[in-house]
Amino acid sequence: MRAVGIDPGTKSMDICGIENDRVYFERSIETEEVLNNPKIMVDELKDAKPFDTLAAPSGYGVEPTNLSEVNEKNLEDWYYQYILLTEKKYVERAIEEELTGALLYKAMAESIKEIKREDWNTWFIPGVINLPTVPKYRKVNKIDMGTADKLAVTALSLYKESREKKFDECSYVLLEMGFGYNSVLAIDEGRLIDGVGGTTISGPGFLTISSIDAEFVQLVGQWDKGDVFKGGAATISRTDSPDQLLDCIEEKKECKIAYEAMIEGVIKAVNSLKSEISEDKVYVSGRLSEKSRIIEDLKEKLDDIRKLDSIKGAEKTKKTAQGYGIVAGGLTGGHFSDLIEHMKIPEASGTSLDYLYHPKAQKIEDKLVSFK
Repeated sequence: MRAVGIDPGTKSMDICGIENDRVYFERSIETEEVLNNPKIMVDELKDAKPFDTLAAPSGYGVEPTNLSEVNEKNLEDWYYQYILLTEKKYVERAIEEELTGALLYKAMAESIKEIKREDWNTWFIPGVINLPTVPKYRKVNKIDMGTADKLAVTALSLYKESREKKFDECSYVLLEMGFGYNSVLAIDEGRLIDGVGGTTISGPGFLTISSIDAEFVQLVGQWDKGDVFKGGAATISRTDSPDQLLDCIEEKKECKIAYEAMIEGVIKAVNSLKSEISEDKVYVSGRLSEKSRIIEDLKEKLDDIRKLDSIKGAEKTKKTAQGYGIVAGGLTGGHFSDLIEHMKIPEASGTSLDYLYHPKAQKIEDKLVSFK
């Protein structure tokens, strides 16, 4: 079986095709290029043909849903509401401010409309909060416990960890450090049991502010989707890239503050989730994990940290894209079906908005409409 996954990264959108347990196709396209020409995604996917199944960019995640189930007329609204948790007008407003994260959201929405026109077996995959392996009490008033790409890279990590042991013997923490967001996931006995997502982790990511003091929220009053992509290490340090941030740590106090806040945030999250599992092992992946300074500083605070390896044949696609391919194939009876079934991904249900209990959540529910 051939399965293809698309990872919607802040900097690039990666396509990874997997045949059995080896990568047979890879493409990495700049996110801005997809935004300017959404059809390029379809053109690249056609080069990966023939394939049996495709995992599309799934944002915050929903229960396993075939694209054919979503009416084409309402696809855009459905995608913005349930996958991106926003509305088109707010994303376009953020694009006017040239916010990187907003460019990704627009590119995702436009490319999915192009994919809908093709006769492909296309699936949206869950996020961490949709999984039955995460206790419901941990989901209370949460939306982001790890987006669909974080679930996908967990599938890759479990595949790697289980090569010489059974699934239920695999317990570890997975730290994902991307260009935009950081997240930390707890895997016990081969199943995701908890997660701290990119918008809920205590320290800033490179782009995102992450978790916010509720008093700060009420003082500001009015927030917009574009605000999610501000306030992170880039804002604090006034830098445009992680390399710039690393270069100015010793020279500018703002850079030092930004960097230390980001590193301490992920370390706190890792240590918190380590208390829920039986092992000290920590895997790290993501664009920032390629920076030696970051790995060295993490090793000073974490006893057993190791970088996550790619699947066989992968040379240029991100590990999240490889994970998307693994989930795609496993959901539809392919090589990784035992792994995906053990993770209970086929049993995932609902949306990321199902566990909001605060009275103001009613305002969100009143705006939502089922577009299937």
